[in-house]
Amino acid sequence: MPASTSPIQAPSQRPLGFAIVGLGQLTLEEIMSAFAQCQWARPVALVSGSRDKALPVARAHGIGEDRVLDYDHFDRLRDMPEVDVVYIVLPNHLHAEYTLKAFAAGKHVLCEKPMAVTPEECHRMMDAARAADRQLMIAYRLHFEPFSQRLTALCRDKTLGAVKTLMASNCQVTTAPDIRLQADKGGGPISDTGIYCINAARMVTGEEPTEVVAFAHHPANNPDFAEVPESVAFLLRYPSGMVAHCETSFGAAESRHLRVHCAEGFIDLEAAFSYRGQQMFLRRGSPSTGPASTEELLIRPVNHFAAEMDAFCEAIHSGQPVPTDGPMGLADVRIIRALQRSIEQGGVVAVAQDD
Repeated sequence: MPASTSPIQAPSQRPLGFAIVGLGQLTLEEIMSAFAQCQWARPVALVSGSRDKALPVARAHGIGEDRVLDYDHFDRLRDMPEVDVVYIVLPNHLHAEYTLKAFAAGKHVLCEKPMAVTPEECHRMMDAARAADRQLMIAYRLHFEPFSQRLTALCRDKTLGAVKTLMASNCQVTTAPDIRLQADKGGGPISDTGIYCINAARMVTGEEPTEVVAFAHHPANNPDFAEVPESVAFLLRYPSGMVAHCETSFGAAESRHLRVHCAEGFIDLEAAFSYRGQQMFLRRGSPSTGPASTEELLIRPVNHFAAEMDAFCEAIHSGQPVPTDGPMGLADVRIIRALQRSIEQGGVVAVAQDD
């Protein structure tokens, strides 16, 4: 992504203003409160379909009522110079539409994952970023939290030898009414919770999978899952020979666990995909071949959303590429599409490398 041509002061002089688009649970429970822990980001505008819902949020965060917009007046962001970044926190099927509108307004974009519903939408988003000369970052918050960063370093450095297999589980209970249960809105457990498993495997390996296979369960007696599966188990195979075993569910008690099996031990990350509560353990050796030891790595946690937003601001200020960019978002959408084809067609499916 090219550096912005707009003159921007050094981070020590000016935090960047964010317009938050969408006031759902994630925004209200996590993102808005995270601004208090940000160094370089501050909320300056809101976009919501409900003004009654938005006004109390605006007052709580010092946002003027004239900076609360509805979707019909989204283009007014163009006339708000204090808005530098638009954070898209909308249902999946709206990511591309409002990302394009934000670039048309001359703003940088932080977009929640998955980047979009189709690879074609991803390409349009990246093209719009280039045309606007603005940064596009996909909100993979775990790339900015220290437990996941340490796990990535341990695996890339082969601290316990080569990575052999990965097991990832991201499950929760989701019940109707919920837009994540609607297929035409880009819903389903793979796109919502399974994408964490997919992206974690990339962090660990630095590779893209070549083939996938998936198995889905639609309980016959639960209308909540008439359009999307309740649970999906899937495998990802990588060029190095590493295989990722993943499971995701909208009908199982919360479980967010990651284990990486290496040649000389394994790494466990508890609460791997949660907003907080991570714990990391290393097992070295094997009792069958000699002494084995387990140690816990004590790491200072951070607010994931504050770290993510500050990292985006730093990239904008410096003109450097963002670490979780459009091509990463596109790669995950391609994998999701391949998993969906495997469910529909049965058997192993190759992951497309172009669209």
